[in-house]
Amino acid sequence: MQKITPCLWFDGQAQEAAEHYVAIFGGDSRILDTTYSGESGPGGAGSVLTVGFRLAGQEYTGLNGGPQFPFTEAISFSVDCADQAEVDRFWDALSEGGETGRCGWLKDRFGVSWQIVPNELPRLLADPDREKADRTMKAMLGMTKLDIQALRDA
Repeated sequence: MQKITPCLWFDGQAQEAAEHYVAIFGGDSRILDTTYSGESGPGGAGSVLTVGFRLAGQEYTGLNGGPQFPFTEAISFSVDCADQAEVDRFWDALSEGGETGRCGWLKDRFGVSWQIVPNELPRLLADPDREKADRTMKAMLGMTKLDIQALRDA
């Protein structure tokens, strides 16, 4: 069991979100457990209170806590992508019904922020040729979904 489990506060959508994420990430991803509210819990008796789920080996808890605390970009999940096909797949699946931002950032339909990042981006940005690294940064800043070939060509 992992020592730290991120808990995501939803407004009644924890189960839907967990199922959505599990479908997107596949592999070592699944719903682990579900708890339900009693008479005094939020959402009414018998409604989903928490959903434990695993995404790519990392465990999370989704909590249906109510509308008090919406998600912000102050917390985001960075998805390490091996190639453009992965970038495209995660970008398309997670941005559906949400909103896209700059530099590989998006908010999904539940308001959770994600960074869809090719795993070679840090190497390109740390290139010893500082002019090339600066061109890569400038190219990235002009993108929504990251284009690996355009970053390489910068």
